[in-house]
Amino acid sequence: METEAKMGQTWWGIGRDHKVFNGNYVPDFAIFHNKLTNTIMSAEIWVVPFFGQGHLLPSIELCKHLASRNFKISLLLPSYLISSVPSSLCHYPSVQITEIPTSPIPPQPHSNPFHAFQIIHDLQAQALQTLLSTGPQNPNPPRPLCAIIDVMATWFYDVFEKFQVPTVTFFTSGACSTALEHAIWKYHLKDMEPAEKRFIQGLPEDMALTYLDLRRRPHDIPPPPPRPGMVGPLLGEQLRWLKEVSKTKALMINTCDDLERPFIDYIANQVEKPVWGVGPLLPEQYWKAAGSLIHDRVVRANRRSNVTEDEVIQWLDSKARGSVLYVSFGSLMGPTMEEYAQLAQALESSDQPFIWVLQPRSGKPGPPSFLLRKQFNSEGSKVEEEEEEEEGGGYYPDGLDCRVGKRGLIIKGWAPQLLILSHPSTGGFLSHCGWNSTVEAIGRGVPILAWPIRGDQYSNAKLVMDYFKVGYPICDDLSRILSKDDIAKGIEKLMSDKEMKERAENFSEKFQQGFPSTSLAALDAFHHYITEELT
Repeated sequence: METEAKMGQTWWGIGRDHKVFNGNYVPDFAIFHNKLTNTIMSAEIWVVPFFGQGHLLPSIELCKHLASRNFKISLLLPSYLISSVPSSLCHYPSVQITEIPTSPIPPQPHSNPFHAFQIIHDLQAQALQTLLSTGPQNPNPPRPLCAIIDVMATWFYDVFEKFQVPTVTFFTSGACSTALEHAIWKYHLKDMEPAEKRFIQGLPEDMALTYLDLRRRPHDIPPPPPRPGMVGPLLGEQLRWLKEVSKTKALMINTCDDLERPFIDYIANQVEKPVWGVGPLLPEQYWKAAGSLIHDRVVRANRRSNVTEDEVIQWLDSKARGSVLYVSFGSLMGPTMEEYAQLAQALESSDQPFIWVLQPRSGKPGPPSFLLRKQFNSEGSKVEEEEEEEEGGGYYPDGLDCRVGKRGLIIKGWAPQLLILSHPSTGGFLSHCGWNSTVEAIGRGVPILAWPIRGDQYSNAKLVMDYFKVGYPICDDLSRILSKDDIAKGIEKLMSDKEMKERAENFSEKFQQGFPSTSLAALDAFHHYITEELT
């Protein structure tokens, strides 16, 4: 694989012959509409994800499902995400990777950390415009049938609109977070009183909002400038995605009817456009491996780590069934340095076996390390790449591994999360409640101890606790900085509750029959819509 790429270079999937991958449903109407099928196969759908694994991985799974419906797919990725694509995608020849060359940015220690995202946005928008523009080196620029754009990647919408490419908005999060965010804005709920409780028309009574539901954690960094596509609006502010949705053809959401039908309906009623629940977009092996271990190395790009999957399995095999607490936060946001230290003390004082995953920049604000992976000299030129651990400089509990011995396993970097959650020794998950982590856990019957950090994670936590009833909050007020005692009490509450574990196992039966039939039907509905409306 070359280091530098020309604009729009494809790494694989160049072959144009369509192959249906095994086990996927092909809708009947595709058989009877040969003309439409031929039309579809002469055009492409572009899928454009946002930063981070929580956005990339569902986008990859969406590409696979669309490829099984006679679409050619281009997954548009910036340079720094290419290495995150699992090699298994090469088994889908109608899916190709198109690189948008994007250089890492020089560190700017005295500026707003989110300024890094702004620079990347501008570079990506310029690169996309070049890809779509006619020029001496690009006399016949590509024109996709439509573009499916992550709702967070709002800087792409204007470019596609300029070139008259229809768009579909893709929410990699669940429907609940989007519905609650909309309701808080529409009904002006952000200034509720402490004793107040508000029921929202069209949503389940269990999801009535309280004063504590709307409180959010303080952050050590200033908010990003008022610009679309950063990390979402502040609570109760005008929703930035409403502007994009007004110009888009339809919405796709990474969920299914069995999990979130009332929330999908609420969104559809508000935007008055087609809304399809097409998930949860987890690897095909996840749906086929009910009751058995899932090996991440088969379905996800293997990244730098201090342990192998085999070592993780060996450690888990040595622990009692349901005894292990798995602790992991997202790749973009996490607790503060001070809270990580409190977490280390809580884990040390507990008798609970645990696996704790720490990212290179754990506890540090600002953009993830993959945006800053190259170092720059004083003139702004790249110099030799350093080890990711040195780049990160995040929190690490020095000496904890020695003090807890074999009771704890500390993983630095990449962790085989699907394997850990599918192992019978895992009995609880201390999680930030990112959507992918949430559905991966509940689908394997693992109850959640919710420690949301930002954005949709608060709504996901409320969904888990109040609607699904398969988890607890780490403390009663999720907006405050946590202490050792808060964390220790939360761990004890979750891991000692056998009824909670039983509820979680019963709830996981929703996932035992494979990829949801309602989501297959929604993908078929998208196929029908796009062939009728856009061809």
